[in-house]
Amino acid sequence: MRPAPYLPRILEATLRARLEAFPVVVVTGARQTGKSTLARELEGAGRTYVTLDNYGVLDQARREPDALLQRAPRLTLDEIQRAPELLLAIKRAVDADRTPGRFLLTGSANLDLMKGVAETLAGRAVYVTLWPMTRGEAAGGGSAGRWNVFLDEPPRDWIDALAGGAAAAPSGPPSGDSTARNPETWKDLARRGGYPFPALNLASEADRAAWFEAYLRTYLERDLRQLAAIENLTGFLRLARATALRLGGLSNQANLARDAGIPSTTAQRYLDLLEVSYQLLRVESYAVNRNKRLVKQPRLYWSDPGLALHLAGGIEPTGAHLENLIAGDLFAWREIRTHRPNILFWRTSKGAEVDFVIETPRALIPVDVKSRQQLRVADARHLATFMRDYGDAVPAGVIIHGGRDTYWLTERVLAVPWNRAT
Repeated sequence: MRPAPYLPRILEATLRARLEAFPVVVVTGARQTGKSTLARELEGAGRTYVTLDNYGVLDQARREPDALLQRAPRLTLDEIQRAPELLLAIKRAVDADRTPGRFLLTGSANLDLMKGVAETLAGRAVYVTLWPMTRGEAAGGGSAGRWNVFLDEPPRDWIDALAGGAAAAPSGPPSGDSTARNPETWKDLARRGGYPFPALNLASEADRAAWFEAYLRTYLERDLRQLAAIENLTGFLRLARATALRLGGLSNQANLARDAGIPSTTAQRYLDLLEVSYQLLRVESYAVNRNKRLVKQPRLYWSDPGLALHLAGGIEPTGAHLENLIAGDLFAWREIRTHRPNILFWRTSKGAEVDFVIETPRALIPVDVKSRQQLRVADARHLATFMRDYGDAVPAGVIIHGGRDTYWLTERVLAVPWNRAT
């Protein structure tokens, strides 16, 4: 099967801007999110692309790293994790010439590599993360959700701004599927996930399941062994499945450890590995006192809901998977903001809860997610509590829902369809 043509990624403009300002830019992210494809798109205009998957290039990187770096004044080095010894040569080259854009490095998450980059290239490199494809990217728009509207426009203009913007049209299943003429649902999107190959090329559930299974095998047998010593791969996989079954739930280490049949300390280590390898999204709790966030349990999502569904045994998508889609869209969107907002959640000891809080120095935007198509005024009660508690810092609240209409549910809570927000 031919791979799909290149689709613009939300990170592209940010990446080009970073290359205009810094001598080294590092693109990180999970395996198969499209880092190499994005890097190839920047080839040309004085930029040369080489990959360490090429054994000749890899051999030169290990034996004559300084000579390799002289191939071009602006060099993209893909799969840098295969030759960490290049980092010292890059440091020498940058110390001699700090021209912006000299080196673009890409590679899947690797603890030793990232530690080496951080230590060797401290003060010389900046980092960007490529997350799985958003709905807007899969539709060809190179975009994430409409979150800028809620931060940059006054609430009275939100409906008009949402109606006039370029929300992605439903892309539907890949061509060849008999249902391609039908509108895409959020459940379809969750099943498809955001890894480019299965999302764009695989129409059948069976084919996607086979791809996800192969992905897990590579991740478990190759990536994890590079990340750290995993003495119990079976326990690790059970823990991963437990988090997929508790999607959006609080990170209760003791319960997850019990479900996986591993010690609690091991469970915490495995959760950290899942996060550092860009599989888990950790959403911290909002509190005015920032120190309190560090002691409250975060909520956990997967960076790709399709992989989460596969891990969970192919269950029917639930409201938690719609939350996961929103979480992934928010993480991809904030990567391109000049001043990155915090993506948090809010929960009180009395049970009031808001799924996401977008926090900037200027405002708090609370966002709740309801998969139902019909909302009730009572659905806004937790948003009302949040707005009452935080006063003027909150211009208004948002409910993302499974219906089709955009309207004010209450005076200060806007109901927005999932496919208008993403």
